[in-house]
Amino acid sequence: MTKTAKTAEFPTFDAEKATDQLRAFAEKGVEQSKEAYAKIKTGAENAQKALESTFETVKSAGDEISLKSIAAARANAEAGFAHLEALVGAKSLSEVIELQTAFVRKAFETAVEQAKDLQAASTKAAEEVSKPLKDVFEKSVKELKVA
Repeated sequence: MTKTAKTAEFPTFDAEKATDQLRAFAEKGVEQSKEAYAKIKTGAENAQKALESTFETVKSAGDEISLKSIAAARANAEAGFAHLEALVGAKSLSEVIELQTAFVRKAFETAVEQAKDLQAASTKAAEEVSKPLKDVFEKSVKELKVA
């Protein structure tokens, strides 16, 4: 009886092939990291621009509302002084009551108009202030969904 030895072959380790695969894997990881960094950087720059725009809008909207408030206060003060002058010139109690009634009615109408004007300016300001940030947020969400 002769015994023959069967030889088993094991796959050989090719260091050059493994190095090439490792290098390709590392290069792909670096490239993906660069792409992610570029997206994050772009997003941060867009957010910064939106914040700068928002701050400018807040300032101009605040200025507009302040000017409207000052104009309303001035108009009310002028109306009050005009009313006092009219009261001083009144010749009878019935004329005083008539002047007072007309003044109160006009003051109420003016207050309603001023409130509407300030509300419109405030609403416009709120929309203008939130728009840049809203746009950047929506764009960022879309880009994240695509990626």
